[in-house]
Amino acid sequence: MVLALNAETLNGLCSKDQLELLDAIDHLRLQGIDHYISLPQIIVCGDQSSGKSSVLEAISGVPFPVKSNLCTCFPTELVLRRAADTGVTVSIISDDPPKTPTQDDRHKFHEELGGFEGFPDLVEKAKVAMGITASGKAFSKDRLRVEITGPDRPHLTIIDMPGLIHSETKSQSLADVKLVRKVVKGYMKQPRSIILAVVSAKNDFANQVVLNFAREVDKRGSRTMGVITKPDTLVEGSGSEALYISLARNNQVNFDLGWHVLKNLDSETQKGSSLLSHRNAEEALFFSNSTWNELPSSMLGINELRKKLSTVLLRQIALELPSLIREINLKLNESREELEELGEPRRTLDEQRLKLLQISEEFQSLVERSVSGTYNGAFFEDAETSQGYQERIRAVIQNMNKGFADELVKHGHRREISSGNSKPSTNPEFVTRDKFLDHVENIMRRTRGRELLGIFSPMVVADLFQQQSSPWEKIAQDHVKKSWDAVGDFLELVVAYVADASIGDALIDKIFQPALNRLLLSAKAKASKLLDSHRRVHPITYNQAYAETINAAETINGYRSHPREEISKIVGDFFGLNHINGSQYINNYQNLSGLVDKLATRTEPNIERKAASDALDRMLAYYNIAMKRFIDSIATEVIEQKILMPLSNILSPVAVFKMSPDLVELIAGESQESRKRREGLTKKIDVLQKGLKTCEHFMDAKLRGEPLFRKQEAQTKADLDHNEELTQFLSVNGSETDDE
Repeated sequence: MVLALNAETLNGLCSKDQLELLDAIDHLRLQGIDHYISLPQIIVCGDQSSGKSSVLEAISGVPFPVKSNLCTCFPTELVLRRAADTGVTVSIISDDPPKTPTQDDRHKFHEELGGFEGFPDLVEKAKVAMGITASGKAFSKDRLRVEITGPDRPHLTIIDMPGLIHSETKSQSLADVKLVRKVVKGYMKQPRSIILAVVSAKNDFANQVVLNFAREVDKRGSRTMGVITKPDTLVEGSGSEALYISLARNNQVNFDLGWHVLKNLDSETQKGSSLLSHRNAEEALFFSNSTWNELPSSMLGINELRKKLSTVLLRQIALELPSLIREINLKLNESREELEELGEPRRTLDEQRLKLLQISEEFQSLVERSVSGTYNGAFFEDAETSQGYQERIRAVIQNMNKGFADELVKHGHRREISSGNSKPSTNPEFVTRDKFLDHVENIMRRTRGRELLGIFSPMVVADLFQQQSSPWEKIAQDHVKKSWDAVGDFLELVVAYVADASIGDALIDKIFQPALNRLLLSAKAKASKLLDSHRRVHPITYNQAYAETINAAETINGYRSHPREEISKIVGDFFGLNHINGSQYINNYQNLSGLVDKLATRTEPNIERKAASDALDRMLAYYNIAMKRFIDSIATEVIEQKILMPLSNILSPVAVFKMSPDLVELIAGESQESRKRREGLTKKIDVLQKGLKTCEHFMDAKLRGEPLFRKQEAQTKADLDHNEELTQFLSVNGSETDDE
């Protein structure tokens, strides 16, 4: 259920109720809620020198500074209230209020008058306070608030806008033209604003900017009322006069709120407030003796306009109040959610350190669970997603270690023995055994010491191993860097989960990135140290697999016994056989002594070649053992100990406790941007809360004791027959019907 004011209720409002309703909206405007939410209001708009200020003067009865060569330099909020005593209060409502009122002269500006004699001078003082001078700016977005009380004042609040400028002049720059249009259109666009479009009869209405703006922002014309000024400047009986009378009849430009005609004082010939008392009489005389009397009297003169405006404003407020409360509630909830996202303000050092301690505890828990492979908790998303996999750092590192091992086995050696039919390759380089032995013999010759022929130096194996394991360094360091990158990505996800964006960014920049850089340096240094233990120290192993590998190699390739291939060839040639496979039948006698002679006279192997073969076999046997040891060492001593194990201590409670006060404030203290956002949201929430309280207080007061409001089904403006009700409101008789 939503409270609303229908036609019957609106007609029943007494003067006190009207005052309370208007005061409620004025109070919202004073609270600054119009910076966030459109308020029901009447805004007076028109081209420069269209007579707007004279309209304002006529409505209020106060002599505003009006000259044909001057224009309104700022929005003016005119608050009229009926009271026993006459008084004028002038203040400035800043468009961009400072944090404290003492910071700005505009907030200090507050003047009161017992009469209207000094009012024009007071307006000039307000212009100076706004910074509007001949040598300064020509216009201001600040609002001049003029509160006028008196026994003959209607209950009405209207806002007069600066006149729309057609083109720049010496005193009004192009920037001024754009500023005024931006400010005026901003007010006109507000969906709860009633637009009072003032059109001067001195100029062709088709060329007046205000009508174009009104039709642009209010395409249906549902919230615009037209006012024609200076009708006395038209030649009686002329075509121009007839065209403007047609405009007043709503035939040229249609507005749902219709048109009104005023005849104001001539600002050039009428000077001083003393003649304001004669204004109404002159206006009435003009309309009674001119063609304009063809129009209904409700469309002519200032008295009828005051009544009409009061009724229209009251109706607009009554219709919009329920939706206004809903919008305030909506924006209040949105602002509270934004403020909640910012977290606690953390003004003191203790609050900041406590926040970091809370973050560190959650951080340690998540890191330790992920490193240990215990993937339980809301942090861990679906493992099949990219982020979910990155969050499981143990799985990531395990797979990367496996990939490193495969890479080292496949591409960690410089040369690989293969048949001559293998495709050429550089990583590793495919060579035949004979070519590899040629290389070994060359090394032996170039590094020969005191050893006899057929004996190789132990350092030959070391030299060969260094060459064979030369790809290890790049493969190992690449693996360290990739693992480090994966850990960095993991930590970013953890930090984003446990801390808000501002603290998280500071933690990454001041804590984690420096710590990760140190871990990388340490891991790379350890990997290099492990490489040195293999490549800069002579080969050492007591692994039984080494002896087994050497024995097997000598059986297949070595010179400890006659090579099988050579003996097979001698036997095959002797018996005329192409190859020897198992048992074979020989059907004639053979001279076996010849076979013995051939075997006995076989050429002995080259002792240097035999030494090269032994050295190669020993290097390859040692390489396989060293490679397996190196793979495990990188995984445990580098990746595990130097990268994974220190992670949870990067941001431990102890580390937070040891942080300097400056570092704590730098990380957990609010940034300037965050503080500004918090201050803005806090102010907005305060304004919206006060506004909501004002609206609800007004609605509740009516519910408690006065039968002015009634409950009805929630409905919006669109649910009402706008045109029909509006006609009823503006009718001369004021007859209303109940919508039920």
